[in-house]
Amino acid sequence: MPKTKYIEIYEDLKQKIEKNVYEYQQLLPSENTLVKEYDCSRNTVRRAVGNLVSDGYVQTKHGQGARVIYQEFIKNEYMFGDTESFKEFALRNHKKHETKVIVFEELTVDEALHQHTLFPVGIEVYHIKRVRHLEGEPVIMDYNYFRKDIVKELTVEIAEDSIYGYLSNERNERAVTAKRKMVVERTTELDEKYLKLDGFNSVVVVTSHIFNADGIMFEHTQSRHTPQNFVFFDKTQRR
Repeated sequence: MPKTKYIEIYEDLKQKIEKNVYEYQQLLPSENTLVKEYDCSRNTVRRAVGNLVSDGYVQTKHGQGARVIYQEFIKNEYMFGDTESFKEFALRNHKKHETKVIVFEELTVDEALHQHTLFPVGIEVYHIKRVRHLEGEPVIMDYNYFRKDIVKELTVEIAEDSIYGYLSNERNERAVTAKRKMVVERTTELDEKYLKLDGFNSVVVVTSHIFNADGIMFEHTQSRHTPQNFVFFDKTQRR
């Protein structure tokens, strides 16, 4: 299916901001200019700009327009407030990346797995364990559960490339909302086996529940990060 017009405009403006076509603190072209440039309605432009506001790329003020507030981060910031994939994170930071699947199986959710993931009892899920490498070093271990009725026909090859890329490009599915919790835990035997801990005895654990455009939770993931490679970045707006 073709992308919705406002999403195309949003992605084009986002790319231009990231490439400094529209620089930090610069105003975007006026609404009238964008309507003519993209041959669309005012409402379409407003929805695209609204997405840029939500993602922290611009800030709007009545009578002034949309001002760019995006700044590129040099360190390995984990985008705590976004549904950014590991592959997108690595490419944004210009890092060599690799994902290795160590477990790939299909399960039916029982009461114990329901308590752990919050998926309904009786549905089928993919259970995947993946080790994420940056610059050749193992830095994250992911424990993933994906609903089979939404993330259809998943394979090991897809899981080692980008599940989110597959969802977007092949299944017309998007991760829209993420609920996350971050804690620090003592390392486990699997952490010590698969991650490069450099003497650390703890890991940063990010537990995520991800919802699609229909409000259905399709992913439960626990990501275990090595402390020396974890910096999180968040953006908020005061209401």
